[in-house]
Amino acid sequence: MGDDKMTKSKSTLSRRTFLQGSAIGAGLLAAPALVSKQALASSGELNFMGWAGYPALAEKAFPAFEAKTGIKVNFVEQPGQDDMFAQAKLALQTGSLDVVEPTVDRIGGWASNGLVQGWDTSKLDMNAYLPGLADGTMGEMATVDGARMIVLSVWGTEALVYSKADAKLSTPPSLGDLFSGDNMACVRPHSALAAMGRYLDATGKLPRPWLDGYKDEAAMVELWDIALAEAIAAKGSIVQWWTGENEAQAGFLTNGATIGLCWDSTGFNLASQGFGYAPPAEGAFAWNQGLALMSNAVNVEQAHEFAKWLATPEGSSIWATAFAANPVAKGAIDLMDPAIAEYYNSAFNDEALAKLWWWPAQEAWFIAKRGEYADKFKAA
Repeated sequence: MGDDKMTKSKSTLSRRTFLQGSAIGAGLLAAPALVSKQALASSGELNFMGWAGYPALAEKAFPAFEAKTGIKVNFVEQPGQDDMFAQAKLALQTGSLDVVEPTVDRIGGWASNGLVQGWDTSKLDMNAYLPGLADGTMGEMATVDGARMIVLSVWGTEALVYSKADAKLSTPPSLGDLFSGDNMACVRPHSALAAMGRYLDATGKLPRPWLDGYKDEAAMVELWDIALAEAIAAKGSIVQWWTGENEAQAGFLTNGATIGLCWDSTGFNLASQGFGYAPPAEGAFAWNQGLALMSNAVNVEQAHEFAKWLATPEGSSIWATAFAANPVAKGAIDLMDPAIAEYYNSAFNDEALAKLWWWPAQEAWFIAKRGEYADKFKAA
């Protein structure tokens, strides 16, 4: 995720390149990794904190890793990364966590708060990743003060989940459909404010580009004040706030939402129940998440084995399948369910891929202010 978008050559290595698997798949499978003696000689365990709402992690991913390495994963689930961040601060006192899974745009804040340390890349296979996911702009974003603070685990999008029977969509669908009053919406507060800002930007209703607010606090206040006011005026159409996968699905299945700004995993999980997933005309939000090593990690060797396994075709395909998202390793797509490939190809044509809007880097000051605006939005 660059300061605005990755260059087209990097952003459009994309879903279609990944999911066709043609030039990537055959012949590029990484050799099986050897597990270091140190990793197996110490505790043989790893304390990992990640995302709640993805049962295949515990059912398939961790058992596969343990079968391969002998290392048992102790999994701490959190609904969102603000929760992870708070728990990680507590873990600085207890030493109870080794590895966490934030998104790349947030890693600067984790590093500036002293929560994470750099990976020893000599112990990892950095050539196992697909082009653009360990090098180029992504490599720069993953590096803080010369240290590689995060290695990618999966990537995907946040776009429009909609009821095929009941949603009222523009042609083409737009972020504005979330606030039109013709739909009942399920949204994450801060994402909804960003969606409003991008919609106002696209329609020429902002005094400066929306992206300026990610670089300067005064610009953020100016722009987010406008977005907040417009979002509050349209708040009557919101029937569910979500912070994690389970809440997002409940918005549609329990509380009657006809449209939402949600992760692609939500759209995939609801596809069999009459819901579609579409990128807005303004471009889908795009995200990457990865593994970060806690600054006081106890099981450091096991952590490196885990990161290395997640960059193998087997590990990457299992992880991406669990999230119904895109793998990061060369050859991984060849091992995934064709239904996932078909789902993403149906949602994203070449034009939609070129419009992917990668979440910009979000420093600690921005996250704090963003939280204040989200709270104001919910409380209004």
